[in-house]
Amino acid sequence: MTATTYALARSGHYGLRQAARMEWIKLRSLRSTTYALLLTVVGMITMGVVTMANTRAPRGAEKIASFDPTNNVLAGVALGQLIIGALGVLVITGEYSSGTIRSTLAAVPNRRLALTAKVAVFGGLALVLGEVVTFATFLAGRAALAADVPSPSLGDPDVLRAVLLSGTYLALVGLMGIGIGAITRHTASAIGTLVGFLFVLPLLLAGFTGTTIAKFFPTIIAGNSLSVSVPVDDVLSPWVGFAVLCLYTAALLAVGGRLLVRRDA
Repeated sequence: MTATTYALARSGHYGLRQAARMEWIKLRSLRSTTYALLLTVVGMITMGVVTMANTRAPRGAEKIASFDPTNNVLAGVALGQLIIGALGVLVITGEYSSGTIRSTLAAVPNRRLALTAKVAVFGGLALVLGEVVTFATFLAGRAALAADVPSPSLGDPDVLRAVLLSGTYLALVGLMGIGIGAITRHTASAIGTLVGFLFVLPLLLAGFTGTTIAKFFPTIIAGNSLSVSVPVDDVLSPWVGFAVLCLYTAALLAVGGRLLVRRDA
């Protein structure tokens, strides 16, 4: 944080703008931020290109009706959510592990404001990155399709919505990571909880109950509701799924914010 921002905070003349400026300086100064964002971009584009390069033209009326190259090209969202979610966890648990959380809360005694600033800065960055990388992945993956495979277009029904919501999904997972990090305050346990919530639990539930319960978990929503242009049976509709994700995010941040206020640093 700059001396001016710190002085304003200490004197009580601070608000969201000053707190957000402090969070932005901290976030961009971490090398892990750059590495994680680069890995997200490279990993998602690579997965999209490889998936589309191996996509073959459908044969038969049933396969043609269910063929969804938009969903194929966005396969890298599965990797991107893990990286962005873990980075969201580190935004807050990294300060607890290093002890700098005390300095942050000394500079911004209003703890809810401090958390809001983290959410605004990281959420904004994750949203911009998510939209840029999903559009880049879509365009690069489409170019990798074989000539005989139907190529999706942003002008096709529901394709633009699928790309936009997939980018937004990455930002929501990043905010979930912040919420879980604020709840646990430990990096390993927070990332473990996030991975369990995103991958382990829905896979286990899908094995026992099919999509009955699993369809309400983020990864299933992303893969079968948000990133599709062809509707999938027995899953949430895109906008209902998006609403569920927003509820998850709001609930985790609300619990994390309450615990941040009530517990000692």
